[in-house]
Amino acid sequence: MSVAFDHRDPGTAESLWRSTAPWRGASFLTIDVDRLIVLAAHPDDETLGAGGLIWTAAQAGVDVSVLVATDGERSHGASDLERVAALRRGELVSALAELAPTARLRFLGLPDGGVDSARASLRVALGAEIGDDPWRVLLVAPWQGDGHRDHRVAGEEAAAAAAPGVRVLGYPVWMWHWHDPAAVDSSAWLRLGLSASARAAKRRALSHFRSQHDDSAPNGPMLHAGMLAHFERDVEIFVEEPPVHRASTPLSGFDARFEAAEDPWGFRTRWYERRKRAALLAALPNEHSRAALELGCANGVLTRELADRAARVVAVDGSPEALRHARAFVDDESHVEFAHLRLPDQWPEGRFDLIVVSEIAYYWSEHALAEAVTRIDESLTQDGAIVVCHWRRPIDDAAVSADAVHAAFRAWPHWRSLVHHREEDFALDVYVRPGVPSVATAERAP
Repeated sequence: MSVAFDHRDPGTAESLWRSTAPWRGASFLTIDVDRLIVLAAHPDDETLGAGGLIWTAAQAGVDVSVLVATDGERSHGASDLERVAALRRGELVSALAELAPTARLRFLGLPDGGVDSARASLRVALGAEIGDDPWRVLLVAPWQGDGHRDHRVAGEEAAAAAAPGVRVLGYPVWMWHWHDPAAVDSSAWLRLGLSASARAAKRRALSHFRSQHDDSAPNGPMLHAGMLAHFERDVEIFVEEPPVHRASTPLSGFDARFEAAEDPWGFRTRWYERRKRAALLAALPNEHSRAALELGCANGVLTRELADRAARVVAVDGSPEALRHARAFVDDESHVEFAHLRLPDQWPEGRFDLIVVSEIAYYWSEHALAEAVTRIDESLTQDGAIVVCHWRRPIDDAAVSADAVHAAFRAWPHWRSLVHHREEDFALDVYVRPGVPSVATAERAP
């Protein structure tokens, strides 16, 4: 949501907000986490909206990191951008020293006013900061409804990064300037009470953003006294962001790709794909399997290699075009069966001691992913293994991220991790039942 407002206007008086106090009935936010990640669209957003949270978390021993999408270089117009960017970076370094001296600070250098065009870069940076095995993480970002485009995009990308171990909250900044306290919806609000020490630290931190208080700026100060008054309260407000639920990717798109090209992703030709496939095959705990199930076989490149490791292979795909190429590529393997099924609603019969989930699960919605995990568990033998492998970079038409997929598999209680491998480009995990030994233990190696 974008709202037409002018930072030079007086805006909604803080006295009106305090007399209305729409946060009075909000639940309290408790900082029961191990890590706090604060995303800002511009230097000073994090201090205005979450400075008290940063200080309070740091005092409690929580690991704190701050990511700043842009340098806010256009706050003084279109001239002298490099000087303004350097100035604002320096101001934030000084401000963060007041709030959390040991916090990690990362500047992403995305274009001020153009975060929407750099979503992929922001997504990668967020994923890298969250890590491949997040747990007890609180991620706060500008509220999606704040009325500023860069804030909206930052909030949306943060919400999309939510995972079983990652809670996402939004913090308003400009909303206090333009909204009507009597009309605001506070049903999803959480409030964090700030101690006198937290408020003092926040006040000191805000004083470092001198460029934003500058009366001599061409368009006046970005943060005039009336705006700053909103951030002198003894409470900070956070909004429980609604989770992003994307539908499963339509199968028609895969048919179109395989109609246009026999190998649209370069499975056969790219070194990256060959290397990743070799890593997957090396991670298989058993040299030979009785029955292997491959979910999402595409054009059959991995299928043919699995055929060398299993007495029987069932290769499934939802695209008839992909299956046509796969059958042609694996036509000399009589123990390979192909099935056209719309996973996970349709599912192959039987049980398997190897189930491979490679480059498919991020196309499933959260609901479909949960259904697939359940069905995989039901199809796995007691001595079987599940191999999960996915590209970690952003995919425009994916329903969920690769890290969210692997988090869903990791959270399933009926198996344990045997292999856990992460690279910038892909994630590879192998799961087995709790009683299944490691490879060396099974061979009784010394």
